[in-house]
Amino acid sequence: MSEGGLTTLRRVFLDRYDDLRKRLAPRLGSADLASEVLQETWLRLSRLDVGTGVKSPNSYLFRTVLNVAFDLYQSEKRHLSALEIEGLLDLADDMPDPLRITQARADLRAMKAVLTELPARRRAILLAARVDGLSLQEIATKLGVSLRLVSKELRLAHEYIVARREELGR
Repeated sequence: MSEGGLTTLRRVFLDRYDDLRKRLAPRLGSADLASEVLQETWLRLSRLDVGTGVKSPNSYLFRTVLNVAFDLYQSEKRHLSALEIEGLLDLADDMPDPLRITQARADLRAMKAVLTELPARRRAILLAARVDGLSLQEIATKLGVSLRLVSKELRLAHEYIVARREELGR
């Protein structure tokens, strides 16, 4: 851009600054952001290579302003907003406290003890269904028993565990 063309472009920018800011503010959501875009546009204009002239300074300038706004938007998308950061700081800590850890371990020990009280086949059916995630048909096939027996044993295991938990006050 020739030195005269660059001077013309800068003059047009300064003459239209207020108008550009008014037009950008609603599009960008704030007058401060519009001012920031215009500041960056001025910096880009100052870094232009001196070479060929600009045929339409107004169009060139407005296109440059829009490009700067888009670049700023893209860079801001990669960052969290102040509200997002504040929301993250207010998140509850999911980590169990020592009391909850102790209680969970006691519950686990109690459950293991209750499981050992079950007859072997009933315990095997319960663990296959609830821990291994096998279907009742898969369990029946695996153990070589009827589907009805598997269903009955699973129901009895559940009833027993519920009754024992109530006895233990858990």
